[in-house]
Amino acid sequence: MSARSTTGVDPADDEERLARAAWSRIAEPADSTAGALVRAVGPVDALRWLESLATGGSAWSPAREVPTTQASRDRETVDPARPPSSAAPVTPAGPGEVVPTARVDATLLGTAGPAGPAGPAPTSTRRQRGRPDGQLVQDDLLGCPASVRRGVVGLCEVLGVDDPTVQRRLMSAAGRWLRRAGRVDPEVDLTNLGRLGGRLVVPGDREWPVQIDDLGDEAPFCLWARGTVRVDEALAGAVSIVGARASTDYGERIAAEMAADLVDARRGTVSGGAYGIDAAVHRATLAVDGVTVAFLAGGVDRLYPAGNTALLRAVVDRGGLLLSEVPPGAVPSRVRFLRRNRLIAAAGRSTVVVEAAWRSGSLVTARLAAGLGRPVGAVPGPVTSAASAGSHRLMREGVAVCVTDVAEVLELTGAAGDGVAELAEQEARRDESGARPHDGLDDRATATLDALPVRRPATVEALARSAGLAPHEVMSALGVLEVRGQAVRSEAGWRRAGRGR
Repeated sequence: MSARSTTGVDPADDEERLARAAWSRIAEPADSTAGALVRAVGPVDALRWLESLATGGSAWSPAREVPTTQASRDRETVDPARPPSSAAPVTPAGPGEVVPTARVDATLLGTAGPAGPAGPAPTSTRRQRGRPDGQLVQDDLLGCPASVRRGVVGLCEVLGVDDPTVQRRLMSAAGRWLRRAGRVDPEVDLTNLGRLGGRLVVPGDREWPVQIDDLGDEAPFCLWARGTVRVDEALAGAVSIVGARASTDYGERIAAEMAADLVDARRGTVSGGAYGIDAAVHRATLAVDGVTVAFLAGGVDRLYPAGNTALLRAVVDRGGLLLSEVPPGAVPSRVRFLRRNRLIAAAGRSTVVVEAAWRSGSLVTARLAAGLGRPVGAVPGPVTSAASAGSHRLMREGVAVCVTDVAEVLELTGAAGDGVAELAEQEARRDESGARPHDGLDDRATATLDALPVRRPATVEALARSAGLAPHEVMSALGVLEVRGQAVRSEAGWRRAGRGR
């Protein structure tokens, strides 16, 4: 369970990465108690504290200072862009950052704010009723191993938390974590990931997608990634598209068209890699050389469902990403599927539901996105279709607005919808001149233009394979397209110009 430094990088950074990797196996996804603990003392100290429980629970002390005085609370850095609500997402603390005890207390309780729901009276109140000062409420701790009791008491003293409800929550959580902690070896998990060509991405990395931090203490400790594109770049301005597994031809067609149009607007797509709408989104994005991200409920080595194995491999091979918050080998369970939805909701700048039954899991994703302040759209379907009943429900309840094409999706996305203006300009130029991008091109140039990727450059050989032409024919066509301003050359290859004539 120890986080050892063996990878040849900064030992402190290496130790934190290993600790985060360990926590991703120890705690189940969306474990807010584990998230609050890691935020309060850091992943390394949190792991050391857990180790100490197995050896008596009293030898642990944090390696870094965790200030709990009122003066230190007053120095807390507040982001003026966030509302002063206790329900606002909290960015995990880094080394040297101040962790206010009041917030630690509230998040470990899982309450909506400092007041929270009514619960047992704090220890300080019970002391006034005759309990000796500093005595733990023993009747709340029956059945808990003595080492765990001591460890929880010691941790709460460090954090300045004296609420017995918090102590009980921590003891219950510690019992869950200890069952797994002895078998955790993050170095083995990272070795297995390396064999797949993957990498571990943690908060603080340049490619960490900061929008995920909006999940607060339910944010993942790390992301296990397969694919060459940077995570932050793949998710920059991306739109999450979800829907029914048992989709109709209508739903799959709409999802595919929307995904392809988003790529034309230089947007990526996010979905869950499942059958139905998810698969249609990933396939359509890849078909037009776009970037698509699939969040998996199991490890990135478990390409599930099995029927989508080839598709998920194509996502990795063709410039997309497979992401998971659980390490390689982790099994995709029903609970993990449900909790995975929060990552899809947080990753996208907006979320669009294309077909959802009355009790579809896509409705959960939509509501999670709305709760995070993400715009939500729903595609209308036939009123007689059970596959669209959930989409209509979202619109009727005011969770989602009606969207029918990509321009409306980009408009819905607001600040992220700068592609709306560009689409409008393209349409205006087209209307004024009457010209189309393929006008004046011969068959070879047309095929080459269609093969040109929008975002990542492609080599002449790759374009020739895609267009079904010989390399010299592609080179000739590229010369014409470059003169027309429709193709751009770089050291990495060729791509379509953003504002082709």
